[in-house]
Amino acid sequence: MPERCDVVVVGAGMAGSATAWWLARRGVDVVVLEQFEAGHRRGSSHGATRLFRLGYADPADVRRGADALRLWRTLEAEAGRELLVTTGSLDHGDPAQLAAIAAAYRHEGVPSERLDAAEASARWPGLRFAGDVLVQPDGGRILADATVAALQERAVAHGAEVLHGTGPAAIVTDADQATVRAGDRTWAPRTVVVTAGAWLPSVLGGAVSLPPLTVTCEQVQHFVPYDTTATWPSFIHHHAPTVYGLFAPGEGVKVATHHAGPVVDPDDRPFGPDPATSALVAAYVAEWLPGVDPTPVHPARCLYTSTADERFVLERHGPIVIGSPCSGHGFKFAPLIGRTLADLAVPPRGPA
Repeated sequence: MPERCDVVVVGAGMAGSATAWWLARRGVDVVVLEQFEAGHRRGSSHGATRLFRLGYADPADVRRGADALRLWRTLEAEAGRELLVTTGSLDHGDPAQLAAIAAAYRHEGVPSERLDAAEASARWPGLRFAGDVLVQPDGGRILADATVAALQERAVAHGAEVLHGTGPAAIVTDADQATVRAGDRTWAPRTVVVTAGAWLPSVLGGAVSLPPLTVTCEQVQHFVPYDTTATWPSFIHHHAPTVYGLFAPGEGVKVATHHAGPVVDPDDRPFGPDPATSALVAAYVAEWLPGVDPTPVHPARCLYTSTADERFVLERHGPIVIGSPCSGHGFKFAPLIGRTLADLAVPPRGPA
């Protein structure tokens, strides 16, 4: 006989954990299923840090970032720990990109500052600039592993059941009812939220039509600063390819190319560093980051699950809610994504 609950969340990465937190704190009976062990390194949500920024060319994305920032502070207050460290964020490179981001900031009333290359280099001598730099003071770094852990801890504190190592989940739909099976247990919830990242198509099994999704295996690496007391903002360098970076405590300055990895099967993908990517990023660092040793350390890989336009898929189809917010830039919106998916699963009766 299937077990009854209000909501089953399939996938306990950033999006699923955030959804469970919002649902549980509203008193919803929620079960979270994760096919792998806690803290696993196979998907998209692991790692010490993620970049937080408001720097988008679309004013709607700037607005979402500002909304997410307020919710990050709500999560931190409840968790009793810092999860989003404010360092400021920089955009430099392509002038057209900077102009579009600056216009979006103005549209949303978000503060920013434009510096020339000499001014920016004087403020952040560890970075080199070839043109103007757009500075936004609210950017920073997210403590990613700590965030997922905090979301799950708070969800459990509010009554959620979070299960790791369940193996792959399977969903069967019949009219407006969905049944979820994982391991030797079966649930019949009112709603299923699928936040399975790269495994989204296999979990759904054709129950919902999805837009084309591309799974790539991206590589990050870290570089040791010469000056251990230096401050490092988060940064985006808009050139070909796009490069981002931020300071990761205990690991160095994290630097990576964006959307540059090979297309992979999530169940058959590389984990070790790619020599060509390592050499490419090390050459970039030698040219553009004079404040670090250009020898890479602490390489790591993660999966991007991307739509063609890099937009998120946050939708309800009958008893199934889909949450695939990745496209390589979802983590910064974590508490907002969680609230959105929770609202789709069980519309709130009053203020959250």
